[in-house]
Amino acid sequence: MPAPDPAVVTIKVPFAVRKRGGHKLVLAPDGAPVPPLAPQVDGTLVKAIARAFRWQKMLETGQYATIKEIAKVEKINPSYVSRVLRLTLLAPNLVEALMHGRQTSAMSLHDLMKPFPTEWERQR
Repeated sequence: MPAPDPAVVTIKVPFAVRKRGGHKLVLAPDGAPVPPLAPQVDGTLVKAIARAFRWQKMLETGQYATIKEIAKVEKINPSYVSRVLRLTLLAPNLVEALMHGRQTSAMSLHDLMKPFPTEWERQR
């Protein structure tokens, strides 16, 4: 075995990788999530927000008169359409952060489908 090179330094960093919501999450030794170096856009969340605004426009323009009509055309449950439409009530700065991947790791579509305050100040 050759002698170790004194110019080479080896550093060992313990970490774990877990799956959360379809994404891999790096965990530090204490179990805390390690923030990613670059923003991570949640495609599922972005798609749901886009759908919400598209459906809202369909209702506003009269293309469809009710949530039930949209659900029938989209072949999904009306309660799902209703919950997704609530995403149009998110504060604009929050929607922008979500679109650019600047949301907290705890914020997922599952979380946003639950009732949330409609006042923008309380959403922060």
